[in-house]
Amino acid sequence: MRTALYDQHVALGGKVVDFHGWDLPLNYGSQIDEHHAVRKNAGMFDVSHMTVVDLRGANVIAYLRKILANDVAKITSNQAMYSCMLNEQGGVIDDLIAYKIDDHYFRLVVNSATHDKDIAWLEKWAKEFDVSVVEMVEKCIIAVQGPQALKLVSSVFEIVNTLKPFRFAIKDNYFIARTGYTGEQGVEIIAPIAESKALWQKLIDVGVKPCGLGARDTLRLEAGLNLYGNDMDETTSPLISNLEWTIVFDEQRDFIGKKALESQKSRGVDAALVGLILKDKGVLRSGQKVVLEDGREGMITSGGFSPTLEKGIALARVPLPLTSASVDIRGTLKSVEIVKPNFVRNGKSVVEVY
Repeated sequence: MRTALYDQHVALGGKVVDFHGWDLPLNYGSQIDEHHAVRKNAGMFDVSHMTVVDLRGANVIAYLRKILANDVAKITSNQAMYSCMLNEQGGVIDDLIAYKIDDHYFRLVVNSATHDKDIAWLEKWAKEFDVSVVEMVEKCIIAVQGPQALKLVSSVFEIVNTLKPFRFAIKDNYFIARTGYTGEQGVEIIAPIAESKALWQKLIDVGVKPCGLGARDTLRLEAGLNLYGNDMDETTSPLISNLEWTIVFDEQRDFIGKKALESQKSRGVDAALVGLILKDKGVLRSGQKVVLEDGREGMITSGGFSPTLEKGIALARVPLPLTSASVDIRGTLKSVEIVKPNFVRNGKSVVEVY
């Protein structure tokens, strides 16, 4: 499948790769340059492959309070909220952002790789609450991120100046939200397909650099942001994925997965998602074994090279309690530092050792 901006990616020399069935640019030449553009100025990504679902109905709030671990009752109109959608065992079906348009209308943006099972799950529970589930297919989504993102985008959409983080506005058929996946300031814009190419060019003209999937992944890893399918999935609980902050345990609300999570909390979790920094030169990779000092083992769930820190970094699920650790890199144990799973935010190192 191709997004409405496919021709633009090719014209700019993008290295197009298959990403869960979508033809998307990995980079436009230098992934490192694109990464630094977002950390130091502003870059943009075509994320039109993401799934957008509109939910409508008189009971939509009750519906979302049932299927999400976070509580949409906390937010007001034109406000967004990050949450996990869980199965009965407390495993993560997907992570998503819910946008409240009004009391009867919400918009969800979920992962493209989980499209089919997400839609099936949403429709299954919608029947109980008489909520309509409509996927928004004819759309383009552009994420503009970086310390200069708001300034540059405001020259195209002045309303950006009025938005606080996790707030959004709808202006002339454009859905503009102060959300992102890089650890920087920015916006995500859902635009009509007919106007998407012109918008992409306007953003280039004001100084926003096109960026590909490669930089998006190194940026989110530096920011300690989970990637679905790597750092959490249906077999892992938010409690061992550094996502407990997204769960609201309200005695009056019975959300799917609540009983399983309460049972886990009462027993105490035996693992944690932590950050790792390689002390020597090299790169940490997903799937590498983490060996604690006493012989217990964990595994890297996401790894790579941090262009900002100029070191190998990773997210890893390891058993508790924590001790000093090494990573098995091609049969050789390399020492790593265990840190909180957040390396860079707003262009600066925020490394904090456990």
